[in-house]
Amino acid sequence: MNRGTVVRSVVKAVKIYEELVKAGSPLPLSTLSKRVGINISTVHRLVNTLVDMGYVEQDEDGNYGLGLHSFEMANIITRKFDIKKLVRPYLKEIVESCNETCNLVVMENYEVVYLDQVESTNMVRMFASVGSRGPAYCTGSGKALLAYLDEDEIDYYLKVTDFKRYTDNTITEPDELKKELANIREQGYALDLEEMELGVRCVAAPFFGGDGDKLLGAISVSGPCTRITMDYLEDVLIPLVTEKAGQLTEKLTVA
Repeated sequence: MNRGTVVRSVVKAVKIYEELVKAGSPLPLSTLSKRVGINISTVHRLVNTLVDMGYVEQDEDGNYGLGLHSFEMANIITRKFDIKKLVRPYLKEIVESCNETCNLVVMENYEVVYLDQVESTNMVRMFASVGSRGPAYCTGSGKALLAYLDEDEIDYYLKVTDFKRYTDNTITEPDELKKELANIREQGYALDLEEMELGVRCVAAPFFGGDGDKLLGAISVSGPCTRITMDYLEDVLIPLVTEKAGQLTEKLTVA
């Protein structure tokens, strides 16, 4: 085989596997076929090969999701690629600049997960324990991550999410949230203006890896409204967070 030869069946299998990874929960074969744009008989053949290898498993309802071997491989990758170690210097730089709490956040099963945090030294400061989870639709980091999902995934999220109103500012209408996510994609950052908790504002920006288009996570800064005024957000925090997210993307992007 020539070095430059593309094996189409491998490309299709990887595409199917990536879709299952992004989905976060098992998918019916028909849905999987539609999302990857491959006919259902080919998807069935390739996904069963992945099942035989342990990367995918079929549940009792006949849907396909990640198998045990996927999680074993994920643990190996995590040990080799410590994202917290890579991101922490940027969190520290942000806190040194503004002295507000800064977080590293990823998305798992359409919830935000706080992977790391550098705290403010202010007496009054925001705190989310490392490892804790939260809703995506009413947090800055969650909206920053939702905004860069595929359109089909966004529509799926809007359909299955039970929107709870935490404050009068919480976005609970799917159409309104979809417009908000479109604005976030255009501007490159997301705001939480007392949507999760009264008296708290937050700005978050996503960062990417791979070829610059693989969404890896988000960094966010949050604090009390008494310090984080709208002027301070616009003049200081938004430029600071987006700049550091851009630097992080540049570092993690394959040349």
